[in-house]
Amino acid sequence: MNSLIQLSYFLAAVLFILGLKRMSSPVTARGGIVWAGAGMVVATLVTFMWPGMHNYGLMILAIAIGGGLAWYTGKKVAMTDMPQMIAIYNGMGGGAAAAIAAVELMRGDFQSSTFQVLAVLGGLIGSVAFSGSMVAFAKLQGLMKRSFLFPQQQLINLAVFGATLVFGLLLMGADQPAGFNILLFFSLALAFGVLMTLPIGGADMPVVISLYNALTGLAVAFEGFVLGNAAMIIAGTVVGSAGTLLTQLMAKAMNRSLANVLFSGFGSGVEAVGEAGPEGTMKEIDAADAAVMMAYANKVIIVPGYGMAVAQAQHKIWDFARLLEERGVTVKFAIHPVAGRMPGHMNVLLAEAGVPYDKIFDLEEINSEFPQADVALVIGANDVVNPVARTNPDSPIYGMPILDVDKARNVICVKRGRGKGFSGIENALFFLDNTRMLYGDGQEVASKLIAEAKQL
Repeated sequence: MNSLIQLSYFLAAVLFILGLKRMSSPVTARGGIVWAGAGMVVATLVTFMWPGMHNYGLMILAIAIGGGLAWYTGKKVAMTDMPQMIAIYNGMGGGAAAAIAAVELMRGDFQSSTFQVLAVLGGLIGSVAFSGSMVAFAKLQGLMKRSFLFPQQQLINLAVFGATLVFGLLLMGADQPAGFNILLFFSLALAFGVLMTLPIGGADMPVVISLYNALTGLAVAFEGFVLGNAAMIIAGTVVGSAGTLLTQLMAKAMNRSLANVLFSGFGSGVEAVGEAGPEGTMKEIDAADAAVMMAYANKVIIVPGYGMAVAQAQHKIWDFARLLEERGVTVKFAIHPVAGRMPGHMNVLLAEAGVPYDKIFDLEEINSEFPQADVALVIGANDVVNPVARTNPDSPIYGMPILDVDKARNVICVKRGRGKGFSGIENALFFLDNTRMLYGDGQEVASKLIAEAKQL
């Protein structure tokens, strides 16, 4: 029986790894999700065969409730709310790992001190990932301020983290961990996750979500060692390593260190206070003139951002792009790595609308083409197209690689209003001589562009 269990876990691990590999390409991503899901089914079913397993009724009930909620939310949650759902799912994984750690510490029956240490570390990391993800969800959902700053915040955070480590060390060295110490340890770990996430601004949410995903994977791997569960070890390691690499790539795309993301409070609006506003004025254009400009262009590059997601305008934008192509216009889509509220947000939206993958280009591939573009159409993007990242050393986003939209011959920015973006930084692109502002809801604007283009 044990050989069958271990063989099944090996099969699950292979499916996890192959699924993750297939997820690296938009063409095979759907199949990769199915493969990884099949691996999870195998790992779950074989767990029922584990020697000494009991409480089957509770296990089946938990699986039914969790699976039902996941199915319902997967069907009902709008694409605009997907970042919040990802944050919750990240947090639930970390919370599950922390719960396993708490149970094992209360039981106190460890094979060796190493497993006891891993249980504590997994509990710490999982608790931070859980509570931090819940705060990230609340910010993305608009239930709380994008950032929350108070005096001596970092010192208080450090004190809470230090106290958490003290109780963690007590648990690691105890022959039978005391229930009161376990309670204090997890309470402090959860509090630290909240405190660490509170000052992080909304502009950094993609990096934070990716980081907590990595922490959840690491916590699951540690608890897999404690339980002797190979599937948890491999799945956690894969998720942790993939999340770590993605976090590094996201931070690099913003030209910032992870420490700067976690402790600078960027996106809180504080850095923008006192910053000199851009020179010039915003110049408006109507949909008719914008449609004419793009219909008679040779090349148009479309840059989507979170505003497109909010308006759910991706389908209309693709319909308009196809109209342009029918007139002989070359249309391409430019994606910045941190556009939106989660990694790959814009790619998912465009794929949902049916945009062919060979028309979607990342920053390194497309930037050299902006000077040859007759029109760059920006719909809902802000910081990722802000030229002060190249020109103003005093700006908090200085040095961040951006899409060189300002180098296009003409720029049309679709925006709902005249306010600042999610990070609170004014966008100098809107004030340039070659930029025109097309105000309105993204989907309504796209519909007007389609109507005007059909009349030409």
